[in-house]
Amino acid sequence: MVRRLMWIVIAAALLEAAGIYAVDRWIGGWPTFLLLLAGAVAGSLLMRSEGRKVWEEARRQLSSGQMPGHAILDGICVLAGGVLLIVPGFISDVVGLALLFPWTRAAFRLGMYGWLARKVQSGSFRIQGGGFRRY
Repeated sequence: MVRRLMWIVIAAALLEAAGIYAVDRWIGGWPTFLLLLAGAVAGSLLMRSEGRKVWEEARRQLSSGQMPGHAILDGICVLAGGVLLIVPGFISDVVGLALLFPWTRAAFRLGMYGWLARKVQSGSFRIQGGGFRRY
């Protein structure tokens, strides 16, 4: 699993570098740099506002006695989207934006829910104690 993840990260970095190089050749160095910087700034601002909305929704659900399942998955999407927008690259920016916008985030949330359901049904997903041990 770790080896597979390593290859995915290497391939993603190479794709991002190729994308940055292609945009640099197309519009020039400074405009490319400014686009990457604007993506990081916009991503951090959007992550903050969407994260606040998700946090409030989770608090509302908890205060009404409900489990905040969708809000937790939304929070994971917002966090991942913000990280992808801060990472330099245009491909990661597109995926990051898709994770941050509520109308596209629903598809990612549904995919994560299906993945978690399959893991729980197969028995390969376990929740262990919170780390408190009695000696």
